[in-house]
Amino acid sequence: MCNACGNPAVPGHWTDAGAATPGDRLRARFHRVSVLNAILRPYGLTAHDGGVVPGIQLSTLSGAQIIVQNVAEVWAEAERLTGRPIDPLDPRYLDA
Repeated sequence: MCNACGNPAVPGHWTDAGAATPGDRLRARFHRVSVLNAILRPYGLTAHDGGVVPGIQLSTLSGAQIIVQNVAEVWAEAERLTGRPIDPLDPRYLDA
């Protein structure tokens, strides 16, 4: 691996499936974070992905922040930040 540029790139997460071009991958990341926000907002959390660095930034209303590497880590950290379980398959969020 090149220390200067990071090539070859780390393989994407399974949620990137079907994103063949860099533009497709970026659009997939932005769509993913909009779905995450629909699920996390009722819990007082927000997700942010600027598309520049790997990972998803989770924030609480009080300003606590953490960067997670993938969607699986989102749920564990969201539960830790809120102190309660979060069900991403709750039917209220499936249309997001």
